[in-house]
Amino acid sequence: MEQRVESGVLACIVNGRAGSRTAERLAADLPNLFRKHGSRAEVIVTGRGADLTTIARRYAKQGYRAIVAAGGDGTVNAVASAVIGTQSALGVLPMGTLNHFAKDAGIPLSLDAAVETIVAGHIASVDAAEVNGHFFVNNSSFGLYPAIVAHRSSLQRRGMGKWRAFTIAVWRMLRRTPHFHVSLQADGGFDRSERTPFVFVGNNPYRAAGFGIGARHSLDTGKLWVCTAPGAGRKALAGMMMRALLGRTTPGELRVLEAEELWISTRRRRRVKVANDGELLRIQSPLHYRIHPRALRVFVPAPG
Repeated sequence: MEQRVESGVLACIVNGRAGSRTAERLAADLPNLFRKHGSRAEVIVTGRGADLTTIARRYAKQGYRAIVAAGGDGTVNAVASAVIGTQSALGVLPMGTLNHFAKDAGIPLSLDAAVETIVAGHIASVDAAEVNGHFFVNNSSFGLYPAIVAHRSSLQRRGMGKWRAFTIAVWRMLRRTPHFHVSLQADGGFDRSERTPFVFVGNNPYRAAGFGIGARHSLDTGKLWVCTAPGAGRKALAGMMMRALLGRTTPGELRVLEAEELWISTRRRRRVKVANDGELLRIQSPLHYRIHPRALRVFVPAPG
């Protein structure tokens, strides 16, 4: 599907901390950049991440054909949550540290090329995933990773840099290695209980070994990708992380299944800390995961 995005139907939402010079500079530059490629964008800067979905939903209701998220994966998640199931399409200007969704969707990482992709108007329909009413476009997890994110955020609030805070958080959380007793039921025919330090649920299958580990080859398989590490302790988890950084894993150390629908119950814990695309939530157990096939329309480069 391809149709050049015309003036007056494009809203661009920039996520930046209040008073951020980078956000202000980006907001000033973007109208000229879109104009250079033959379109006009209404640019909105918000200093509160919690406002992203509300703002995007307002533009979707007004019938804007293109709603653009300028930020990292958390920003993409927030804007996509408002676009899913509407006639609007999601544009992505990758401005984050990792930009997983943009990379897996084939969206250019350069700002100029990403704007050109949106204006060109080629749209692909990709899957979206959900847990208890909260959407995610990359992955959702609980256990070890949310604990790392929470501790990293705490260190950053004390003035520590992001990557140093992340490294320290990984080390400290590995030493504690939280474990959950979980029951997993999938697609009405799968039922298993195990003790694991994490449950990782991907929106579409992830590569678990070899070149491109941690990436997805497709965003429209209609499947959730569920990964656990039954019984893994601190040393085993540290080894897994090192091997993942080197692009390889050991067969059998991870347990993987694919499903369209998944229920996860946790023993003793009623509310579970969950990381959806890196954003922390507290969700009531049991966790009900579902895939929504091709529910999200995204501007991507035309094939070839």
